[in-house]
Amino acid sequence: MSTILVVDDNDDIRDLLTRKMKSHGYTVATACDGVEAVKVASSSDLALILMDINLPELDGLEATMQIRAGRAGDTDKHTPVIALTAYALPDDQSRAKAAGCDAFHAKPIDFDRLFDQISELIGEVHTESTTD
Repeated sequence: MSTILVVDDNDDIRDLLTRKMKSHGYTVATACDGVEAVKVASSSDLALILMDINLPELDGLEATMQIRAGRAGDTDKHTPVIALTAYALPDDQSRAKAAGCDAFHAKPIDFDRLFDQISELIGEVHTESTTD
């Protein structure tokens, strides 16, 4: 079963994303800031990371760069990162790509689109289960 790391400093958003990922059959790890995200990413086998850009301690772009730097020697393990932000500025998408993010998603989250992005990046299709 694939594990997705959900990184968001907002408890409600983190909980919503966690429930949605689990309802689609994913195992979920969570982090509430960039420092915690780097730690979890370095010690877990993750299929994908949903990374909020605006985080305390260490923002999502810097956390992504640190995750990428920590895995630089491991060419077999590229963990896709989808950048999430509620404050989408015109250059956010290009900044996210430059930091090593594979995709970008502005909030509010369009879950159909998000699951399409996840499927595209990790090659798995999970449908929502009826038990929640």
